[in-house]
Amino acid sequence: MPTPNGLARAALRFRPAAFAGTFIALLLTVAIVSACGILLESGLRASVPPTRYAQAPVMVAADQRVHLRAGAGEGTYEVTAAVPERARVDAALLERLTPLGRTVPDVSFPVRDDAGATLDASGWGSTAFTGEHLAAGRAPTRPGEVALGTAGPDRIRLDTPAGPREFRVVGRADRPGAWFSDTEARALSGHPDALDAIVLLDADPRADTPAVRAAVGDRARILTGTARVMDPRLEGAKALLSGLGGSFGGIATLVAVFTAAGTVALSVGQRSREFALLRAIGATPRQIRRTVATEALLIAPLAGALGCVPGIALASWWFGQLQAKGAIPDAVELSVSWIPLLSAIGIGLATALLAGWAAARRPARIRPGQALAAAAVERLRPGWIRTPLGLAALAGGIVCAGLAAGNTGEDAANASLGVVMLFMLAVALLGPLVARACAAVFGLPLRATGPAGRLAAANSRTNARRLASAITPIVLAMAFSSTLVFLHTSQDRATRQQQEAGLLADHVVTDPRSTDGGIAVTRTSVLAVMGSGADRWLQSATAQSVSGDPTPVQDLGVRSGSLARLRPGTVAVDRTLADSAHASVGDRIDLRLPDGTPSRPEITAVYSRGLGFAEVTLPAADLAGHTTSGRPTELLVRGPVPADAGPAIPASRWTAAQDLDRALNAWANTTMAAVLGGFAAVAAANTLVMTVLDRRRELRMLRLVGSTRRQVLRMLRWEALLITGAGIALGSAIALATLIPLTKAVTGEGPYVPPLVYASFAASALLLGLISTALPGRLLTRRPSPTT
Repeated sequence: MPTPNGLARAALRFRPAAFAGTFIALLLTVAIVSACGILLESGLRASVPPTRYAQAPVMVAADQRVHLRAGAGEGTYEVTAAVPERARVDAALLERLTPLGRTVPDVSFPVRDDAGATLDASGWGSTAFTGEHLAAGRAPTRPGEVALGTAGPDRIRLDTPAGPREFRVVGRADRPGAWFSDTEARALSGHPDALDAIVLLDADPRADTPAVRAAVGDRARILTGTARVMDPRLEGAKALLSGLGGSFGGIATLVAVFTAAGTVALSVGQRSREFALLRAIGATPRQIRRTVATEALLIAPLAGALGCVPGIALASWWFGQLQAKGAIPDAVELSVSWIPLLSAIGIGLATALLAGWAAARRPARIRPGQALAAAAVERLRPGWIRTPLGLAALAGGIVCAGLAAGNTGEDAANASLGVVMLFMLAVALLGPLVARACAAVFGLPLRATGPAGRLAAANSRTNARRLASAITPIVLAMAFSSTLVFLHTSQDRATRQQQEAGLLADHVVTDPRSTDGGIAVTRTSVLAVMGSGADRWLQSATAQSVSGDPTPVQDLGVRSGSLARLRPGTVAVDRTLADSAHASVGDRIDLRLPDGTPSRPEITAVYSRGLGFAEVTLPAADLAGHTTSGRPTELLVRGPVPADAGPAIPASRWTAAQDLDRALNAWANTTMAAVLGGFAAVAAANTLVMTVLDRRRELRMLRLVGSTRRQVLRMLRWEALLITGAGIALGSAIALATLIPLTKAVTGEGPYVPPLVYASFAASALLLGLISTALPGRLLTRRPSPTT
């Protein structure tokens, strides 16, 4: 008898079609795992070259991350998060660094002229490292003087973060911008006691500077080389890419591995008669297992190598789309190295080996005399490993669903995310039992449709393992796609409803030149310290500051407390944030302002429309000097708009404009659903084709006993409808079990499922099932069977 390696090579050589389904499944698995790995690596390696500080040898700047100690005793650890806006260094450090050499206090801020044009302003001292030169005139040295990079009159009025001022133009620079004396620039920036950075012009970036370190201490960071990058978008790009490659990549990898393992197990199970013959003629269990392992070693590396090509293409397209939408700076590059590619190939190989080993255990260990008989009849007894694990996953999903339903805020959201994963794991592990139950339930109406329906119901009930292999990918596609898409539709609908009901202002000035005649609003983000005791973490929250009582222009849906009591040292928060922090009116909440400054204001009101406006509402005085721009982003006006306020839009247009800000999230959710759903759909089609092609002998037998080609195809259609119907029902149930508590926690309402979108999902699954069974079925029944 040929050696196991010879058997594997012979099987691949003479029956390549038998391994096509396994090859496709492994190729797709490697493609999706490698794409997510490339995005994760790109997020970890993301960097941009220093621009403003490219010629600064050494600079001292504030840490752009917030650090929080959590845990207790030996288990303490540090939690960090990027500051929402730019953190600044204490200006008092300038006096300690000045004796060490030439130092430049750097601040940059936007100013606006009378024509509405916005200019980047800074102190003239910064030109020592930014490279601007005078084209005419002299540098500003006294208050009230400015150098401009554009032609114009000798006197100009500029709107600065410290208020409008009139300046005398004393110089013209060779680049666009506005420059003041260093002292006046600090005063006009809106944060005179804080600097963007302190540049040390005489320091050597290649040498250790103990004097600088002693002067700075732990109050700031000393930056050289690539660390001089101060682009706030870089941290956002890193978080986005790491989240896509890590969080979504982990889910996608789990789905891909389970799907590929099911396909490999199905392929090995379909060859049980072949293994039975080998056992009957003397093959040992070890030889059977080695044959399966050798086949995996021959197929998986080739499938993995080819799968890396679409994986790189998918990652490149995804990265390019994010860059085109402004979510990633143009200077960030996609990192493609051997690490994610080799890891993806290794995952594919390990999946093939483990799935093949598990599927080959029974035909390898059965007695030779019983091998052929066992191969002809599907085993009904559930597996002693998969069944307990599946029941444990099912119980865990039920517990998580109960926890999600009984909690609020972040606790409910976290519990909801475990529901979909545990239920999907339960479906994958309890596949034969689930399939048998579906065949019993959905088979009842089939029996009333005639002989073809009764035969389809009997086949499905008898071949539960084959049915489970086909149902599982459809459940995956429906569950994950529905969860991702309908979570966004629920959030989008709730946000729009809250904005339409809560915006009482008649007009919104989107770039106010004056704050008179309305309520000035500054939109930004803060970090909230969640948890208590040793279990604490940082959570980003949308925030707004208001220049007065917002009640006339915003109805935030106050549930307790009063917005009229909002004053410096107080805050109003959304109910979801209050629930997550386990806080109420009168309690204090730990916040980190946009520049990382700690704050612990008292809660004066809890409201319900934070999704449409902001989760945190602060008085303008508490946010002054803590944002990068230093100016309001909007002016909400009730009644006529003041002449000097700036361009205004009706409230209805402002609500519609906010939809554009959510477009990136919508696109990201849709793309993730398309990637996962598309993978699962292809896997489902692949599995269905494999199961139909494996029934060649059965279909020919039906023709021999007198069934017509139409009757056989009708039976296959009924089976496809049963499979897809069961997959749609199970996937929808899992999605609902996840969405109901999740949307309750996020929006305070139940999920919103657009009927047309859900109908398109269900119709796509039905069409996929029908096509994937009809095409191979027609191929197998194309020629009439000979009669005997």
